[in-house]
Amino acid sequence: MATTISLRLSEDESQMIQAYVAANNLNVSSFIRNLVLDTIEDELQINEERILAARRALREEPVYDHEEVWKELGI
Repeated sequence: MATTISLRLSEDESQMIQAYVAANNLNVSSFIRNLVLDTIEDELQINEERILAARRALREEPVYDHEEVWKELGI
């Protein structure tokens, strides 16, 4: 079932969107829905890339056993 979401726009913003969709033979609802979903998808992709980069960085960090740490600390 489809739901409705409202958003507030200035008159200028509304006219600009209406003009754009008319010039490009688009539907306002589909146009806005696609923009929102594309933005979310892009953001999720960026977050996934950050997580993967952090995982790679963790694998590259040196790991020390307790004897090495004690030696480094002079214990």
